Amino acid sequence: MTDVTAYSIDGPEGRFGKTTITRREPGPTEIYIEIQYAGICHSDIHTARSEWGPARYPLVPGHEIAGVVARVGSDVARHKVGDRVGIGVAVDSCRECEECLAGYDNFCLGSGGKAKVMTYNSIGRDGLPTAGGYSTGITVEEDFAVRIPDAIPMEKAAPLLCAGVTTYSPLKRWGAGPGKRVGVVGVGGLGHMAVQIAAKMGAEVIGLGRTLAKADDALALGATDYVATTDDDAMAGLEGRFDIIISSVSDGLDLDLMVHLLKTRGVLVEVGLPTQPATFRIGALVGRNKVIAGSNVGSLSEMQETLDFCAEHGIASWVEVIGGDGIDQAYEDVIASKARYRYVLDVATFDA
Repeated sequence: MTDVTAYSIDGPEGRFGKTTITRREPGPTEIYIEIQYAGICHSDIHTARSEWGPARYPLVPGHEIAGVVARVGSDVARHKVGDRVGIGVAVDSCRECEECLAGYDNFCLGSGGKAKVMTYNSIGRDGLPTAGGYSTGITVEEDFAVRIPDAIPMEKAAPLLCAGVTTYSPLKRWGAGPGKRVGVVGVGGLGHMAVQIAAKMGAEVIGLGRTLAKADDALALGATDYVATTDDDAMAGLEGRFDIIISSVSDGLDLDLMVHLLKTRGVLVEVGLPTQPATFRIGALVGRNKVIAGSNVGSLSEMQETLDFCAEHGIASWVEVIGGDGIDQAYEDVIASKARYRYVLDVATFDA
């Protein structure tokens, strides 16, 4: 057993404080990772504040984890001590259900009394609550750690384990590439990755936001244009122009407006999780064979693809590195859309 320093929160109205948690020694197929950096995802905030349902407190969030393998179990074959690895939203799955066998471990249905184990706010195989990346070390199944290419700095790699793969997966599925026009709604933690990835896939990318505050950043990221959704004239010029629209907003979206921007057979993909129900006119889809779709993070293979793609094309997260004592303020900044574009915890500060 190894005691590690972590930052936890005790309730939805609480603040983060330094604590000590215990990590198990690696089993035969497990590895122990010394965490270097952990990204702060909006999902962490939703969970910490019980906005998606009751959380297990005390809670140690964090599912964008970059670190180095420090110990390995007796049967580990995929990783060795010293490897640069990343951990995303899950640390295990049943390995037996239809989805797992098809390579979609992110949709694990559970089988044989086993279910998907989330990186935090879940129950692990040892029967204990899982704790995430806001900590100096973690023990996980070797299959759920992916290789971080040397070309990507560790602090910039961390957000790729969630924000990166969450946007790469639907862009790949729906065919972003040369000759396609992609709209990105919400150039934030996820959206700034979607712009970069879609542009490097060869698509024409247009950013969409309520104001023009992020226009310059979107252009620097690879967009060819940026339009304020509150500008009626500019929006009218976009009607029927998009093959794919990726929306990462979590506070509701005018679906009819977005569907109106799609070409025939175009797709609107929602990767954010608004807390309120949304409505749209079915006729807007039927008339032109349009699609409204969702996308949930990505599989382990897609996570590795994302990292390799980003390394090959020089893509990285735009990050601001902070210490553990800055978590509470970072949460407020994310909610206020002040992050540019991902806060990343320097875990070395935890033991300072």
